[in-house]
Amino acid sequence: QGQLVESGGGLVQAGGSLRVSCTTSGRTFGNYAMAWFRQAPGKEREFLAAIDWSGGSTAYADSVKGRFTNSRDNAKNTVYLQMNSLKPEDTAVYYCARSTRSGVRTNMGAYVYWGQGTQVTVSS
Repeated sequence: QGQLVESGGGLVQAGGSLRVSCTTSGRTFGNYAMAWFRQAPGKEREFLAAIDWSGGSTAYADSVKGRFTNSRDNAKNTVYLQMNSLKPEDTAVYYCARSTRSGVRTNMGAYVYWGQGTQVTVSS
């Protein structure tokens, strides 16, 4: 299992967009579901979005539905989270995670491999 590495975080104004990416060197990336979580200071880590092994099925938290889009490119071993209409409350460290299953899962316990996180800060 290769390491998961997030990138693309940064500072953006409210209403703006940002795309974070997560890549791995693992040879089995395309077999497993992937997900994005975030954790703000003083808060618990929360589920945002998940995508199945093929990219054909996704799930989103209500807080980001319609604003965030989860996609993947198995040829590049990369999963993406496109974030639009960002709000100050979206400020957090964003983590990608890999499941041990191929289908979409929304519970944190289904994900056993985690990246180190990337900071997203939305200014008002």
